[in-house]
Amino acid sequence: MTDRNLRLTIAYDGTDFCGWQKQKNGISVQGVLEEKLSIITDNPVTLHGAGRTDAGVHALAMTAHFHTRSTIDSAALQNGLNSMLPQSIRIAGVSEVPLAFHARFSAKAKTYLYRIYTGPILPPTERLYTVHVPFNLDLEPMKSCLTLICGPHDFSSFEASGSRDRARTGGRGGVRTILTTGFKQLNTDMYQFEFTGDGFLRHMVRNLVGTILEVGMKRRSVDEFKRILAAKDRSKAGSTAPAHGLYLKEIFYHD
Repeated sequence: MTDRNLRLTIAYDGTDFCGWQKQKNGISVQGVLEEKLSIITDNPVTLHGAGRTDAGVHALAMTAHFHTRSTIDSAALQNGLNSMLPQSIRIAGVSEVPLAFHARFSAKAKTYLYRIYTGPILPPTERLYTVHVPFNLDLEPMKSCLTLICGPHDFSSFEASGSRDRARTGGRGGVRTILTTGFKQLNTDMYQFEFTGDGFLRHMVRNLVGTILEVGMKRRSVDEFKRILAAKDRSKAGSTAPAHGLYLKEIFYHD
């Protein structure tokens, strides 16, 4: 038997998990999937995800891959997994891909969404999926901030403190390229940010949202936001927006 490389598209509600990545203390999405995949394929499985999501963060289409010598076909694997997994995780697709494909290293771009609710009372059904921001936000300055971050920038001001060795040379450092941004109204009092980029630093989207919301609340100006971006200093930026408003929407590959 020869190795096969199987690609999974995974949707999950992150509420009950410590995040995507396996951890010693806590139930992770990766850990649950590896356990069920090992049963189905009758061999230990190491699952490689396209990235990591923190506790409480949701995914509409996470990509992961694993190598196996099992002969199970893609449809049977998808149906079998969905019958074994908790309802908070669903396999939206399974396909066989070249052995060289890697969910993380083959990815070219990702899209994240962030949802907020600005009404005075957050609907209880939204409490785990939307962040309550009960303010009359000034939307135009917020949109100006989104325009400012498009293109390549050093986003160190919006990176989680201590997440990277700043003394290390080589690589991209804090530079990432934001390809597109968006901000739209979904319904009464419900709004959604959207960010597509070639990569994201840890907590980058949540820190951007937290700072842009402060602009919308008139606690900071657009000019101050511009200075924060240029400062490359996390202490200059705003607070980290809560995890449960964040969604990994899509991951892009050459195909």
